[in-house]
Amino acid sequence: MKNEFKKVRQDLEEHLAAINENTLEIQALLDYIQEIEVKVDKLGQRLEQFELSQGTAEKPSVSPLNQSEKKVFLVLYTESEALTFKEIALKASIAPALIPETISSLVQKGIPLRRSYFDNHLFFKLDPQFKELQAKENIINLSLQSFME
Repeated sequence: MKNEFKKVRQDLEEHLAAINENTLEIQALLDYIQEIEVKVDKLGQRLEQFELSQGTAEKPSVSPLNQSEKKVFLVLYTESEALTFKEIALKASIAPALIPETISSLVQKGIPLRRSYFDNHLFFKLDPQFKELQAKENIINLSLQSFME
């Protein structure tokens, strides 16, 4: 009977040791999960800061435009498709020979344009993000009065 109790006691001690090992393993996993949660929280905070900084991006710096630049800008602003020099000249009522210089001047003054080539023709389009920003904040300061001058 004494031997049987020793066996039972030994089995219980082995069982207790296994439970302690499992408890340590579970605790280690819990600590690891907590570390991951802290890292995910930090990542979430950084992502929020990034999104906030994107939403409050600085206004682009644009120099004042002259009358012909305003006309070309307005044509590009109101069109959804990219236009060639000839199309811009027709819509802005400006001599076609002046359009390349005017486009270059717009870019130098800070107007972001997208250029593309197709079928040996150069096309221009106002950058969509700038177009949206112009609609919201009137960066170019266009007014009806500015076109009456």
